[in-house]
Amino acid sequence: MQQLEKPSQSYSLSDWRQGYESQFQELEYLIEEIEGEIPLELSGTLYRNGPGLLEVHGTPLQHPFDGDGMICAFTFKNGRCFFRNRFVKTKEYLEEQKAGKMLYRGVFGSQKPGGLLANLFDIRVKNIANTNIIYWGNKLLALWEAAHPYRLNPENLETMGLDNLDGILQKGDVFSAHPRIDPYSPLNHDKPSLVNFGIKPGLSSTITVYEFDELGKIIDRYSHTTPGFSFIHDFLITSNYCIFFQNPTTYNPFPFIFGFKGAGECVNFDSNQPTKIILIPRHAPHEKVITIETKAGFIFHHANAFEVNSNEIAIDSICYAQLSQIDPDNSYKEVDFEKLAPGKLWRFKLDLINKKVSQELINNRCVEFPSINPKNVGRNYRYIFIGAVDHPTKNAPLQGLLKLDLTTQKEELYSFAPKGFAGEPVFIPKKNPESEDDGWILVLIYDSSSHHSKLVIFEGKDISNPITTLHLKQHIPYGLHGSWKANDEE
Repeated sequence: MQQLEKPSQSYSLSDWRQGYESQFQELEYLIEEIEGEIPLELSGTLYRNGPGLLEVHGTPLQHPFDGDGMICAFTFKNGRCFFRNRFVKTKEYLEEQKAGKMLYRGVFGSQKPGGLLANLFDIRVKNIANTNIIYWGNKLLALWEAAHPYRLNPENLETMGLDNLDGILQKGDVFSAHPRIDPYSPLNHDKPSLVNFGIKPGLSSTITVYEFDELGKIIDRYSHTTPGFSFIHDFLITSNYCIFFQNPTTYNPFPFIFGFKGAGECVNFDSNQPTKIILIPRHAPHEKVITIETKAGFIFHHANAFEVNSNEIAIDSICYAQLSQIDPDNSYKEVDFEKLAPGKLWRFKLDLINKKVSQELINNRCVEFPSINPKNVGRNYRYIFIGAVDHPTKNAPLQGLLKLDLTTQKEELYSFAPKGFAGEPVFIPKKNPESEDDGWILVLIYDSSSHHSKLVIFEGKDISNPITTLHLKQHIPYGLHGSWKANDEE
């Protein structure tokens, strides 16, 4: 007998799981089905990345994070929008396409057909280039945190190959999928710089920080080694620090080596150990590293950090009570959201003198994928735009856009429930903004009623209703991260 959905649910699990169907087509077309009007001043390209294939030649993936990266580009000019999507043609992707079968195991548990013997001792890492995409230093780079980036042609999204950032990355170096752009970098004469990191985990973990100027030239590179295994997906910057939350996790590689599990399934959360907050000075010689411990929790994504004064830093992050372990016996499409720890927005206040941390829950709603005005990265700010669930307290898929005013505590929610499922919002400031929230919010929505996706545009000052909805001719599987590139001539 089919179990009936609870009346209080804002979604159907069968509707939600449709958004995890593979998208095999690579298309390009002018978007013609539009509700409202595209702002004439909106000029540039929204790039988005995420897993486009949730199977490899008929073999389903154990986890969507193992899916090959597919880039979507929405190019705006003169009130029109042109869409294009392309797979990142990595070496491993091309090998599997040629072979017509899965050749590589996935980090998050996807196993090659053939059972234990087919996976035994195969510890090769497949660069899936599926997590983020950014245009910097005249290069469009598809990012995945365990390898080098892949460079793409920004005009047609064709893959140009692995990129070592003009020789900065050596063999074995990795480049995170979560760079931060400092709009007023003290290391670049108060001009923008890109800051990113890479981690080599082990019994001790080495964090390497990179900072680049607008042309992609290296400004500084430095490393810090911290005891213990590090599962760090995101980080923060302020004017003086790069900040990392070392989640309390351990890693046993042997089930992966012997073919029983994926590497991600070998990571375990240890609630008995504290979270370590590591602050590495951005200014040379980078030696006065500060480490502060706080109670256990798990963080994938941060919203922002800023220096309250020389001795206090505020950090806003999406915090989970624990890491949800990957279950090899159940499909990710059968998830019971009510049994998972929800991600909620917390503020951490760091006392650098006494090395103490205080915590405050900012909002009780389950949220993910925070976005802020890029002019406020690393500085005091007022507004967060973030993907949110429809229900004010329960865990569920993201179905709405939430705007939080950190000064007044006012919140505004626009919900796409019951048929719409939301991704990461991207904030694009206007040229001559009247306020911090004076910009556009772009968010890609999967519409289960039509099995298509749509790009929705909001005015940042008022998200009570979208100003524009652009309907695509196909669906885009749930993605991860994206970024905005303004037109060069603007």
